[in-house]
Amino acid sequence: MKKYVFLFPGQGSQYTGMGMDILDASNEAKDLFALASEVIGRDVKKLLGEADGAAFKRGGIAQPVITLVNLAAAAVLKSRGILAFACAGHSLGEYAALAVSGIVSAEDSLRLTARRGKLMQDAADVLVESGGGMAAVMGLPSGEVEKAVNDWAESGLRDLYVANFNSPAQTVVSGTGKALSEAETRFKEAGARRFIRLPVAGPFHSPLMAEAADKFAAALDGISFADPRVPFFSNVTGKQVTSGAEAKRLAPLQIRGPVRWLDEEKAIAETAPDAVLEAGPGRILTGLWKDSGSAIPCYPAGKFADIEKI
Repeated sequence: MKKYVFLFPGQGSQYTGMGMDILDASNEAKDLFALASEVIGRDVKKLLGEADGAAFKRGGIAQPVITLVNLAAAAVLKSRGILAFACAGHSLGEYAALAVSGIVSAEDSLRLTARRGKLMQDAADVLVESGGGMAAVMGLPSGEVEKAVNDWAESGLRDLYVANFNSPAQTVVSGTGKALSEAETRFKEAGARRFIRLPVAGPFHSPLMAEAADKFAAALDGISFADPRVPFFSNVTGKQVTSGAEAKRLAPLQIRGPVRWLDEEKAIAETAPDAVLEAGPGRILTGLWKDSGSAIPCYPAGKFADIEKI
């Protein structure tokens, strides 16, 4: 049997109509849609078909709905005999990975992401006056970006943080509006090819989300985290997680700390899978995997047509 690693995308991968083509592809996918509708109190099938997609802009709905589509894609793959040898998820995508790895139940992953999304959205709403957000720094090695952010903090540029180590030439930073404006000038002077503001609600994966992280830690009380049945890799450490207790401890830290995706990709490649599958909407992680330079192939698997090709 071939060894497939499932990668689950996060917020920003959503689009109107996502997941509709796999709704009826397996009984498990149907059950997941019904469960998600119960969790968020909305008809998910109707929500996904809305033309304007306005609901996707609020984290309390966007996060569980994206998690649903990730889980549904994994369910359809499973129904066709394609099983996960290991799992990882980018930011929000970790919650589908937690479920497929057997660490939390599918229901808990949906309920946790609904809570996580609301807390992060609430924190972003408080910071809206500062213009806080995220930006992708293109064309500079991640190590140079990280060093620059640390050096600038020592010289007085506060409230700027590395949020995502996405690829060798793409690093995302988070900060207040003032910090991002100053950083744009400095990064361009340092040789960055582009500095792209991202269409997100706030400065995620930074200490500016500390209050949301603390409240989410309290929300984990009473939630069971089992030891993984399938290897699971963490954004926080960039390494494999070996116990449910460790996964639970890392969950709040992920909200306020950087996504170490480059380290995860390296750790995943060291397991020598036959291929990597992006199980969820879009093809963002497929692109990042290719940018990593790995010879291991990566295929999108978020649509029924994509799954048919695997």
